Amino acid sequence: MALAKITQVAGTGVYVPGSDIDTDRIIPARFMKCVTFDGLGEYAFYDVRYDKDGKPTGHPLDDPRFKGANILLSGTNFGCGSSREHAPQALYRFGIRAVIAESFAEIFFGNCTTLGIPCVCASAADIKVLANEIERNPKLEVTIDVVAGKVLFEDQEFGITLPGTAHEALTTGKWDPIAELLENKDAVHARITALGFATA
Repeated sequence: MALAKITQVAGTGVYVPGSDIDTDRIIPARFMKCVTFDGLGEYAFYDVRYDKDGKPTGHPLDDPRFKGANILLSGTNFGCGSSREHAPQALYRFGIRAVIAESFAEIFFGNCTTLGIPCVCASAADIKVLANEIERNPKLEVTIDVVAGKVLFEDQEFGITLPGTAHEALTTGKWDPIAELLENKDAVHARITALGFATA
């Protein structure tokens, strides 16, 4: 089945302030001892959501006002640190379907794109305006228009940027190269056979 074309993401937002939020903060290494990525969502931002005794710290992701938010807002260099793909997997399984930040670490950005999570860049001023609006109205409907390169909410909007390759991959439904390869496996086998190579 063809992958969905991701032309927009709509929903509610949650603001997780800070710069250089690294992948170890997004998913601590001790939770990466898993065979599949299932269940990683509950450990997203675990060490800042809970204290050493396991008590909630009042992190924005646990604020009842933002329950169900699927658009995360943050600062600069989001997803820096190690290249672990568990970080975007944890966010995805937590329910995050898009991230708006000032900038992203390159490998994290790529890993998100192959999950169909648009990571779009906006100015600090625009992110702050949206964060304030979300604080005022946690149920504010936010739309990321990937095609037009805009974020829209109420009667306001601001521009966002997304590298051309990611923009094309998301909007044409070619954001997961492995899924695309599997979808076309018969054509791949036929081509290999035509070239005179044996296939398993």
